[in-house]
Amino acid sequence: MNKHLLTAGLLLLATLGMAQQRKPNIVFILADDLGYGDLGAYGQQKIKTPHIDKMAKNGMRFTSFYAGTSVCAPSRSSLITGQHTGHTYVRGNKEIQPEGQEPLGDTVQGMATLLQQAGYVTGAFGKWGLGMVGTSGAPDKKGFDQFFGYNCQRQSHRYYPTHLWDNDRKVILEGNDLTQKVHYAPELIQRKALAFIEENQAKPFFLFIPVVLPHAELQGPEDEWFKMYDGKFPETPHKGNGYGPGATIAGYASVDKPHATYAGMVSRMDAYLGQVIAKLTELKLLDNTIIIFTSDNGAHTEGGADVPFFNSNGGLRGTKRDLYEGGIRTPFIVQWNGKVKAGSTSDYIGAFWDVLPTFVDITGAPAPRYTDGISFLPALSGKGRQRQHDYLYWEFHEGGGRQAVRMGKWKGVRYQVKKDPGSTVELYDLEKDPAEQHNIAAAHPEITKVMSEKMAEAHVESPIFPLLGAKK
Repeated sequence: MNKHLLTAGLLLLATLGMAQQRKPNIVFILADDLGYGDLGAYGQQKIKTPHIDKMAKNGMRFTSFYAGTSVCAPSRSSLITGQHTGHTYVRGNKEIQPEGQEPLGDTVQGMATLLQQAGYVTGAFGKWGLGMVGTSGAPDKKGFDQFFGYNCQRQSHRYYPTHLWDNDRKVILEGNDLTQKVHYAPELIQRKALAFIEENQAKPFFLFIPVVLPHAELQGPEDEWFKMYDGKFPETPHKGNGYGPGATIAGYASVDKPHATYAGMVSRMDAYLGQVIAKLTELKLLDNTIIIFTSDNGAHTEGGADVPFFNSNGGLRGTKRDLYEGGIRTPFIVQWNGKVKAGSTSDYIGAFWDVLPTFVDITGAPAPRYTDGISFLPALSGKGRQRQHDYLYWEFHEGGGRQAVRMGKWKGVRYQVKKDPGSTVELYDLEKDPAEQHNIAAAHPEITKVMSEKMAEAHVESPIFPLLGAKK
């Protein structure tokens, strides 16, 4: 046999063997304030989301999956650390001047660090909000080889910010001075995310894309996505903190056509996901990549957003900052060709803290020192027996303090806990009453008592984010 042909054949076999043994890539796309009902795959009628809908047809759509809580930073902390908000380090949106939020502690373990230890190259592109540059909570201190985007979630209130961050380097966006709108940040971030795939195609990677869309402010170029909806809906201009002399980071910009703008932002987000899938397809990586799409909490009402008009909460009660279903239940879709059954639906009751142990299960990464989550790989693969949670727990530190528990079909909700930790627990049967319209606590005192006990059991007081304090 020709020596060169033999060598080429051996190299080909070796390459094929490596491809078969290579760990799957992971792409996790986290929308910002997208409601349960904002996607066609979850019943949306007015906004077009063809790429995400196709992802649902090619994968598994979850109907009872939940965010970490009902607002940005603690929900993301729950995702990154694998802990619910009674245990996770960051439990609220706590601002640190001049730019950033309360950082994750230096001993806090995150999913990206574990995946790094398993041989993954890691990148995050979008909004961070879990620790300023140079602190223990910065992305590079929490396992990410590369970060590009907004470090501070307050800065992300502007889609035309004065700067972004490339790891620890401040990137000034010339012309963006809060009086002019030159560089649209989501587009810049998207280009970096696509480049990350291109640059790391030869090795297993974890790509975390916490997109800012469709968080308020409602802003974007008047391009194809806005034009899809311009003139299609009735409009009432929203008066906010517009760009121009005297504009500040805080607040949200004025918008003349909030309905068309919001719909266009959701469709833009959908198109960005489509671009990621197209890039994976082009590089022949799609069949060895797990793609997950979800949202960090429920639909928002800020900056001119109109939840009732779009039915953004999918008929569920509440919105962002609520612990009713509309504030915490999220769309959750997983595509993994050949591993997850196409067009399937799962009623597994899970939450963000399940993601870390699932990734560990899939990749063989080191087990976390602590987690409240359980792997839902059996639900994804259809192989083996899927464990179930005894209960899920959430807490929220604004609005007087709130707690919630889901236990099977039962949902317990308690508000004003800072004033009275023993305040009345509302009880709902989600099988009969998914919109939580009928409080049946009085008819089921034994279940209500268990809910109260679970809330006490799950909450461990934090000196940084006290909920019950001395009143506990």
